[in-house]
Amino acid sequence: MNSSVAFLRVLASEADKATSVRTLWWTVLGCVAAAAGTAFGLGLFARPGSGVSAASLAVAGYVPAQVGFLALGVTAGSQEFRTRLAYVTFAAVPRRLPVLAAQVVVTAVVALVAAVAALVASVAVTSGPREALGVPLDLAESETVRMLAGFVLYQTAIALVGLGLGALLRRPAGALVTAVVGVVVLDQFLAMNPGRFTDTLRAFLPGTGVRLLTGDGRLAALDAASSGPHLETWAVGLLVAGWATALLLAAATRLRRGDIE
Repeated sequence: MNSSVAFLRVLASEADKATSVRTLWWTVLGCVAAAAGTAFGLGLFARPGSGVSAASLAVAGYVPAQVGFLALGVTAGSQEFRTRLAYVTFAAVPRRLPVLAAQVVVTAVVALVAAVAALVASVAVTSGPREALGVPLDLAESETVRMLAGFVLYQTAIALVGLGLGALLRRPAGALVTAVVGVVVLDQFLAMNPGRFTDTLRAFLPGTGVRLLTGDGRLAALDAASSGPHLETWAVGLLVAGWATALLLAAATRLRRGDIE
């Protein structure tokens, strides 16, 4: 059988399995609700002259949303091992790696759609606060476009980080705790303990991807207060992608050389 045709069949199978799991849809809904709800709540406390922009309001819910996207990825990566469906899957696809590749494609598409939905919902629910503040959402501004696109790309990449950890550790609870600690908790802990070492370490963790959706003024203030390296936007994007790739490669290595317990 042609390898491309075989992969398309694996991809179709993984897409069918993913969309048939109700947990996935609840997680997607949770991502949207967390992003939009937080953005709306923070928008109510914004005041004129505070330096808040329309784009910063729209992406304000990124912190709780990224936990949802991590959960989405972890679920996709660990679901088959948790339910023991892996025995059936890998009996049908002995080479194994096409299954992981298909999961990457499916998870990326689902996360991308969920991130766009979360962003659209956030933009919609913050229309009132934006109007009260007199800060219209201008898509002609490069900063606005970068922040909105950064939200979508960052959350999609974070879902792939979760997928890599889920497929590598194979235990949903352990993988999710590791993901949340590594991406969210450690970043916040280091931020509260500034210094050359902690600032440098923080700059190379996946959580630094939030720079993609941070305004220029805020970035300048953060860089001025930091003793670590100041990464450009393109470098931040590559860094987060590198984390996702490294975890997926580690998962692929274990999948190829180890058992499926």
